[in-house]
Amino acid sequence: MSDSNQEHGPKVDTERRRFLKTLVFLGVAAAIGGAVPIVRYLIPPSAGLSGFPELLLVDSSGNPIKASSIPVNSPQTFLFNYPLQNEPNFLINLGDENNNPVPIPPTEVSVPADNSTYQFPGGVGPNKSIVAYSAICEHLGCTYPELHFYPPGYPPADTFNGPMTKVIHCSCHGSTYDPYKGGAVVTDPTRYPLPAVVLRWDPSTDRLYATKMVGPTIYSHSDDLQGGSPPSTSEIVVRNAGNPFG
Repeated sequence: MSDSNQEHGPKVDTERRRFLKTLVFLGVAAAIGGAVPIVRYLIPPSAGLSGFPELLLVDSSGNPIKASSIPVNSPQTFLFNYPLQNEPNFLINLGDENNNPVPIPPTEVSVPADNSTYQFPGGVGPNKSIVAYSAICEHLGCTYPELHFYPPGYPPADTFNGPMTKVIHCSCHGSTYDPYKGGAVVTDPTRYPLPAVVLRWDPSTDRLYATKMVGPTIYSHSDDLQGGSPPSTSEIVVRNAGNPFG
């Protein structure tokens, strides 16, 4: 037993000294300016964006979405991810009870949680009736199909204010939003409006672009630009998620 310890002791001490020397070397490197590369290696940067990109909306075949082709008050749900790939949004062409497009003017939206306000820029497209909102409920993060748009002429949402259409309603816990007024809160329990995607319409091509977000931070994100994968191209696919009315 004693002889074995003597045989392996010097080797262990030598390896320990090499390890300590390595730590000292790293400490010196950090002191003279090598700390940043070391930290970047040990702590990889989080995924995200440094700013809002302007992205073209396309269909599943890669063809640009034409604003004039988006149906008014459609029971179909059109979704696209922006600004990150884990942040879904509704694309809606809003109309009245006769399925005529309704121009959506710029409006000031109130945030019940802190009594602040922000400016919603209004609708876009040939009739200024096309809007886009986050498809993640600001209460506890429920998504489609629990959260969806109830167009006029279809079964109403069962809200705390009674049956309602022309709203985005979450059946998880009852939060209701007004897409005609910038995603404003209609009923609790949410205390935050739906974040809105600012769209740009090019009248010369009839194409639509997502340019930025306004309103509260998207639910579960500390920053709309961090916490997910950035878009891989300059285009966003708008997908038909189905008809929640069956």
